[in-house]
Amino acid sequence: MNALAATSRNFRQAARLLGLDSKLEKSLLIPFREIKVECTIPKDDGTLASFIGFRVQHDNARGPMKGGIRYHPEVDPDEVNALAQLMTWKTAVAAVPYGGAKGGIGCSPGELSRSELERLTRVFTQKIHDLIGAHTDVPAPDMGTNSQTMAWILDEYSKFHGHSPAVVTGKPIDLGGSLGRDAATGRGVMYATEALLAEHGKSISGSTFVIQGFGNVGSWAAQLIHEKGGKVIALGDVTGSIRNKNGLDIPALMKHRNEGGALKDFHDAEAMDSSELLVHECDVLIPCALGGVLNRENAPDVKAKFIIEAANHPTDPEADEILSKKGVTVLPDIYANSGGVIVSYFEWVQNIQGFMWDEEKVNMELHKYMNSAFQHIKAMCKSQDCNLRMGAFTLGVNRVARATLLRGWEA
Repeated sequence: MNALAATSRNFRQAARLLGLDSKLEKSLLIPFREIKVECTIPKDDGTLASFIGFRVQHDNARGPMKGGIRYHPEVDPDEVNALAQLMTWKTAVAAVPYGGAKGGIGCSPGELSRSELERLTRVFTQKIHDLIGAHTDVPAPDMGTNSQTMAWILDEYSKFHGHSPAVVTGKPIDLGGSLGRDAATGRGVMYATEALLAEHGKSISGSTFVIQGFGNVGSWAAQLIHEKGGKVIALGDVTGSIRNKNGLDIPALMKHRNEGGALKDFHDAEAMDSSELLVHECDVLIPCALGGVLNRENAPDVKAKFIIEAANHPTDPEADEILSKKGVTVLPDIYANSGGVIVSYFEWVQNIQGFMWDEEKVNMELHKYMNSAFQHIKAMCKSQDCNLRMGAFTLGVNRVARATLLRGWEA
């Protein structure tokens, strides 16, 4: 089942639990706007190249739409649609005043020069500038994009609308970015893990962890869990997987990685087959990479007691059912990886206020939002007699439905 089908399925289950009217259910599912544009740029060699850009603006009942822009050769309209919808429920669960959006350009960023990427970003911004804005739709970095991409969007947008730092988040600090934003998703994952384990009478300290993915989210999650006394016993990324039953030395591993070393070549660990990573013995499994990695083939062999979905849609619905029957507790992506969008909200607030927070305040507020969301999910699970995924979806859908009805949009 693809991401769009799985997200829509979860939404429909939540809508049934809430007893939503069929017309309201349909209106909440259909995107507010889908944008498709052609972006033609001169390449460095003088030839012209054309790329297709997408932006799906799913819902704005609770506030401006919010979501990343990804540059990837396989940017798929259905996946963009699913991720935009997921952002609607995620922002609602996190209680930040946004709706959902997502965008992307079908390109291979590694095959484009810096100047070609800049031209492509500026042309895309020119095509959509009237449809985004601080109070309309606020993009952010995603796969294949970064703070520099956001700086180009900000600059191009400002040519049309005047200086507008709140039009994008995930910017460089010197252009109005927020302290703590780089670590935000990984820190949110750590706070979510802490909340779940505490609910079960456990803590990060003394627990064992397996982490799939060692990019921004995975590396920050690993560092912060290590600092809290957690034992990361296995890790994997695209270069391979490693393990150490006594716990990996995460600071040394970070130094090794930052010096250009591959994960599999780290000296203080044993290489392992990457196919074994997700079924490795541990207390907590944290998938931080791709979607659909837990499926009906490997779910029966999962040995973790808890799964924290730091990636988007890492667990197929079939795997969800298998894991539930095995007694594995899954903390869903729309809550577990919401630290990034929460701190994006803080960045947006700082830009609008023209007042910069220190990093301690950012982290303190993030902790508060993550804990509050977890308590609300638990309460919804209790009232609806459902698991954490459905509790989170029901919470998010209910908040969006209420805002929609209050605006008088139900017809």
